[in-house]
Amino acid sequence: MTPAARVQAAIDLLDAIIAAARDGGPAADTLIATYFKTRRYAGSKDRRAVREHVYAAIRRTADCPETGRVALIGLAREQPDIAALFDGSSHGPAPIMPEEAGAAPGIVPSWIAPLIAQPVEQEALLGRAPVDLRINRLKTTPEAVAPDFPDATPIPGLPDALRLPEGWPVERSEAWIAGRVEVQDAGSQLISMACDAQAGLTVIDLCAGAGGKTLALAADMAGKGRLIAADSIRSRLARLAPRAERAGASGIETLLLDQGHEGRALDAFAGQADIVLVDAPCSGTGTWRRNPEARWRLTPARLDRLVSEQARILDFAAPLLAPGGLLVYAVCALTDREGRDQVEAFLTRHPGFTVEAVPVTMGRVHGGGCLLTPVHDGTDGFFFARLRHG
Repeated sequence: MTPAARVQAAIDLLDAIIAAARDGGPAADTLIATYFKTRRYAGSKDRRAVREHVYAAIRRTADCPETGRVALIGLAREQPDIAALFDGSSHGPAPIMPEEAGAAPGIVPSWIAPLIAQPVEQEALLGRAPVDLRINRLKTTPEAVAPDFPDATPIPGLPDALRLPEGWPVERSEAWIAGRVEVQDAGSQLISMACDAQAGLTVIDLCAGAGGKTLALAADMAGKGRLIAADSIRSRLARLAPRAERAGASGIETLLLDQGHEGRALDAFAGQADIVLVDAPCSGTGTWRRNPEARWRLTPARLDRLVSEQARILDFAAPLLAPGGLLVYAVCALTDREGRDQVEAFLTRHPGFTVEAVPVTMGRVHGGGCLLTPVHDGTDGFFFARLRHG
């Protein structure tokens, strides 16, 4: 591919990504992989260059642009070497006309910017994220794993965590293959630690997904007690079993919930849980470093639906707690509607619960919970709170 053809390919891919963002279609990585499967003539350098163009355009454009060409022209206005490739060649994009406006640069979509809890840190939301590891104490110790990752550094406040440079190929390492480590952002590890799961307890991970936090809870419980991983999406929950086998985490129960009728499966646990973790569906604003196109998928209407769903999940989670039990609420989001305000509304609806201080050294106190941000903590953005029953 010529350099100009690479730019045109990036425009074509951005058109597909924009359409998918509006219609709830596949993620950018999936679309890029599919695109190149049918274009065998593209070599590795071509694929890398096109991908870099695509993500550079996405990262600099907060509001979803009308077309891929608009997105790339915005990038070209800042990078003359790319602008020169709009040359009208047979496989390249047409020249940029004086009247063509490129997408305005930005970090956070204009409509949601006032809702972000820490607006002064918005720029960090699109920085490159490191690779964080959680050492699996069911199989090893931090001291035993350290020689496998000489480039890693410890993360203060997290004794089982190591941090590697962005892009480090962890899944090729013997330690990962053997289940001695898991890839898990430090913020997620901190939330698992805040649950204070211990051997012999009954713990429910109510929005378990593929089980990243479930496995961390299993390690804290040392395989003793009752650990239930519940979710309403079968395909995500199905990924837990092979991960648990690799991690040596036996005895985890899985529970598929019928969305909208979760009580049918959960009634049997009413008043029995010592700990319930609600890692709720959210806007994902805290994960934009890893998934910048998610900014284009989020809309005011979708945020409204997510806030309502979070409240609904908290309401059916509350009755599961035994007296003195702990409800940990978490979102990988930085909007106060999903964090601080959600907790305040829950406490109004459930006066039998009280906010409990988060016993961690990272993050900042924020509205009865803890706020983690990329700048302050080096993690993805999270809000979480501990709510004690009785």
